[in-house]
Amino acid sequence: MTKFNELGLAEPILQALAAKGYTVPTPIQAQAIPIVLQGRDLCGIAQTGTGKTAAFALPSLHRLAADPKPRKPKGCRMLVLAPTRELASQIAESFTAYGKSLRLSVLTIFGGVPIPRQIRAMQAGVDIVVATPGRLLDLIDQHALTLRDVEILVLDEADQMLDLGFIHALKRIQRLVPAKRQTLFFSATMPKTIADLGEAFLTDAAKVSVAPPSTTAERVDQRAVFVNQGEKQALLTMLLRSEPVERALVFTRTKHGADRVVKNLVAAGIGANAIHGNKSQPQRERALAEFRSGQSPILVATDIAARGIDVGGVSHVFNFELPNVPEQYVHRIGRTARAGREGIAVSFVADDERAYLKQIEKLTRVRPSIQPLPENFLAEMAKMPKPAPDARGDRPQGQRRPDQRRHDGERPAGGAPKRFFGARKGGVGAHKSAVRRTGAR
Repeated sequence: MTKFNELGLAEPILQALAAKGYTVPTPIQAQAIPIVLQGRDLCGIAQTGTGKTAAFALPSLHRLAADPKPRKPKGCRMLVLAPTRELASQIAESFTAYGKSLRLSVLTIFGGVPIPRQIRAMQAGVDIVVATPGRLLDLIDQHALTLRDVEILVLDEADQMLDLGFIHALKRIQRLVPAKRQTLFFSATMPKTIADLGEAFLTDAAKVSVAPPSTTAERVDQRAVFVNQGEKQALLTMLLRSEPVERALVFTRTKHGADRVVKNLVAAGIGANAIHGNKSQPQRERALAEFRSGQSPILVATDIAARGIDVGGVSHVFNFELPNVPEQYVHRIGRTARAGREGIAVSFVADDERAYLKQIEKLTRVRPSIQPLPENFLAEMAKMPKPAPDARGDRPQGQRRPDQRRHDGERPAGGAPKRFFGARKGGVGAHKSAVRRTGAR
């Protein structure tokens, strides 16, 4: 069995890993780290929760520390691009933790925080920038940041980063970084059309795949229930009261839908928060902090937030609405069963969502088990407060017009109820934007 101390990483990095109790790399880490240390381009595919961040952070920190260079004004040596603020924050936190004994600086750049603060932080230059594309380009347009010194470019969650909603920003960023660089792609899913598009960004890239693309975590017990749309809120409330829920993520397709679910849960006496693109940065950070601490163990989120929530102890994922893009299902349920634990994913399927379920089954090659609705469901539902009505004109996230901007500064592209409920394990193969010093200068 490979250990971290056999991969050739610098001693300060090994000490940081030991302090966190990490001795054995995950499969994606064991295969990717030697390749990245060689300076080669890499496309890495692995299920969520398998340690992809460390797979690029650890060898990149080693390479930067082994070749120290003065920081250049408004410049950076490494650029990591992420689709959401939350993911960008978590990546930066990992770099800071792993490189705490190295003389390297880390800066996050994303929307929702004052841009003058980020402009000031870039004045003297930094070693590592972790950013969302829109705010990064805003700083470039204001001549507050340059990419001419980038040595390592990383696209995390590359399938979404290369989706049509981000491709125009990425192509512009590609023109601004040096042609001679190391480029790393990491993702849990990599549809063929997106992989082909990614070839334009990679040069003689090594490919590492520790699981078939778009497979779901084997420790997730995947379930489905067929239920009328108007009965979903009552079903969610009943399950949250009856299931041994440690922490639960509830996914909706729309922002207004997330707020509506939270409003109904609170009315039923269940504490919950929502996180999505219409929330301010302080609201998003507060919701995540209360979720992590257990103060509010139910978090309702949209798909755009699925890529940035890395919280331990998520026992359940509820798909209140199935995603209309099947790859999103993989990312949703990947929020549970992390770090070797087990988890439960329950999907609520209305009649008009059956086609989405078939697409998910085709992609993942897993058929969720089917369970009946709880006993006395209709009687219990009649006792509950009437759910808030659906909001009009709600547009699912990911379906914006190409000329619209995301709220956080990213530039986007874009009769009787059925009674089934099952149980079988499925599975086959703010964070303040400021320079973080990872060591004394």
